[in-house]
Amino acid sequence: MGVVGLLGLAFSIVFHELSHSLVARHFEIPIKGITLFIFGGVAEMDEEPPSPRSEFFMAIAGPIASFALAAARGLPVTVTGVAKYLALINLILGGFNLVPAFPLDGGRAMRAALWYWRGDYRTATRQAAQMGSTFGLFLIAIGILNFLGGNVVGGLWWCLIGLFMRGAASASVYQLATRRALEGETVARFMSTPVIAVPPNLTLDRFVENYVYVHHHDFFPVVVDDRPLGGLTTRQVAAVPRDAWYRVRAEEVMIPLHRDNTIGPDADAIRALSLMQSTGNSRLMVVQDGRLVGIISLKDLLKFFALKVDLEGMG
Repeated sequence: MGVVGLLGLAFSIVFHELSHSLVARHFEIPIKGITLFIFGGVAEMDEEPPSPRSEFFMAIAGPIASFALAAARGLPVTVTGVAKYLALINLILGGFNLVPAFPLDGGRAMRAALWYWRGDYRTATRQAAQMGSTFGLFLIAIGILNFLGGNVVGGLWWCLIGLFMRGAASASVYQLATRRALEGETVARFMSTPVIAVPPNLTLDRFVENYVYVHHHDFFPVVVDDRPLGGLTTRQVAAVPRDAWYRVRAEEVMIPLHRDNTIGPDADAIRALSLMQSTGNSRLMVVQDGRLVGIISLKDLLKFFALKVDLEGMG
């Protein structure tokens, strides 16, 4: 019963997020994947919804899917108790997600309504996020009361969910401000030139002495005649035994050229930031017509964002 219940719970969460993803695809919103974590799951969007209508239908798709699973009958489940447990879980999942507090589905639906009513996506996001932050405080208060009442595990769980809600709400406002600051900017504006690159036959000991310790970067493109082959980071070097550096060449341990570490100069700066966040790369090679034309770093993007916030506020 435990195994069947566990599999059923995992399926319920995936089905909930898959419903969001299918509706998002219907509205041509790119979905990178579905990530499961301790508090449930999330469908990862590459872009924000283009309209209140798409936001609303994408938000309510998940709770509707959960309620549909809860109402299902005649499923081939060996133990009736497990079916009842999963029905209850899906009712709770659907009901909790309908709370009008961002980033819950109900909060996203409320943002869509505010967006439609006011005609301002930024204002709608800030107000929905404020509701999410307030709801997070409410959950933390419930957790503290449970904790004082002797329910230590339950109280801790409510507090963690509340902290997650507040963190996610704050992150949404920060992400909105970042997008506004970088809106309309291209990678070419932020890329650094000329590029300090290394030849593929350079040994790691020379690489460390002549490049890392001189230029103080943790990433260098590996290039032949302006054509990038890949990138070499201090992480790859550190994975090689120190006494082997003198005979191991850059091309042997470099990260090959890939869409995860390259971007075009005319690409949107927001796209570069999203790529860095999803891959964990703090630097991207800027490639045009097969040639390396620059490097864009996360540090430069965040510095520009910080300056814009200082001058114009979060707006």
